Amino acid sequence: MKAISIGLLGLGTVGSGVVKIIENNQDKLIHQVGCPVVIKKILVQDIHKMRAVDVDPKVKTSNADEIIFDKDIDVIIEVMGGVDETKDYLLSALRQGKNVVTANKDLMALHGSELLTVAAEHGCDLFYEASVAGGIPILRSLVDGLASDRITQLMGIVNGTTNYILTKMSDEGRPYDEVLKEAQELGFAEADPTSDVDGLDAARKMTILATLGFSMHIDLEDVFVDGISKVTDEDLRYGKQLGYTMKLIGYAHREGEKVEVSVAPTFLSNNHPLASVQNEYNAVYVYGEAVGETMFYGPGAGSLPTATAIVSDLVAVIKNLRLGVNGRSAVTPQYRKQLKDNGEKYSKYFLRIRVQDEVGVFAEITTIFAKYGVSFEKILQLPVKKNEISEIVLVTHRTSLTNYDQILLELKDLKAVQEIKSAYKVVRKSL
Repeated sequence: MKAISIGLLGLGTVGSGVVKIIENNQDKLIHQVGCPVVIKKILVQDIHKMRAVDVDPKVKTSNADEIIFDKDIDVIIEVMGGVDETKDYLLSALRQGKNVVTANKDLMALHGSELLTVAAEHGCDLFYEASVAGGIPILRSLVDGLASDRITQLMGIVNGTTNYILTKMSDEGRPYDEVLKEAQELGFAEADPTSDVDGLDAARKMTILATLGFSMHIDLEDVFVDGISKVTDEDLRYGKQLGYTMKLIGYAHREGEKVEVSVAPTFLSNNHPLASVQNEYNAVYVYGEAVGETMFYGPGAGSLPTATAIVSDLVAVIKNLRLGVNGRSAVTPQYRKQLKDNGEKYSKYFLRIRVQDEVGVFAEITTIFAKYGVSFEKILQLPVKKNEISEIVLVTHRTSLTNYDQILLELKDLKAVQEIKSAYKVVRKSL
């Protein structure tokens, strides 16, 4: 049995997990693919740096060409991160006829279409299950398990850092800055957490999910993005009083031939299955016309969960290699992209407004909502202990984003409205 040779780009947290799984599960891999799997070369920046796994120094290299242009290497696994340089490496590898497995969500969200096209042209597989939701097999489920269904909605928690922060803020009543610092100390958040807390990481993942789920090429700029940095412990406390839990939700919806994709802090009713997803865990709800509701849940990051998804992709590549069918699994998007306009996007909304505590103010506010045909589902009115200010918390019934934006503009123009403190989407029940 001729061994399958692997080139590994990167030996950080996830790369170390890949090495451990391949070395420790060699008997299972041989059973699955019918031959040994050997890591021939590993690209690292510093050959002499201590790693989480012991690797023969002769296997390490700081020259990517030693992997990309090695004719004996069958598959390249990319776990080094980055975009521009990494894209060049993978394009070169694909043009050399090498199959590729990557965990790089940023790269796939920005350049996935180009990479997949080059892979198909050169008869190569390009698999990227680990780029979304770590160890949860969501991409393969969309491509294979739900291939015969028409997916109409995808909704989920796809960023563990923000979910950890919101969980701690909600459960312990602590402010955002304090919990973020703790998350950084525990390694759940990066030293620069911008990509996570501003929603960009989740947006990249939703780009990938929506493209696969709707068979429509979705670009990152098509995703509305809002992060959690403005969420306060007061918002969460009011939400609790009304029966809601706050999550950073990635949402993709297809209605007819038009779609919308967004990432935003969202209040979920406490009986929604996603409301119970805690800490760094991820979960994705998928709604298909035939299958109905399905939910995928598990660890969204970490060395071994992510490495498990990578090695699962590796097994699929090797099986295709032995059958001689690499490059045939890629399916180009079926539908032309059509995005909803704001008048076609509907939701319920949570609004927290500070107003002058005067007679007739609430009537002025309700008049604005009534003008756009929007009624209230829930109302809280609370005094603020200074300057005769009152705080009103409203949850609306469903309305279009066009109407909602107009309502916000008119509320800001009201003399009695001191400030719109916060505004969030609301989801009362499951899909």
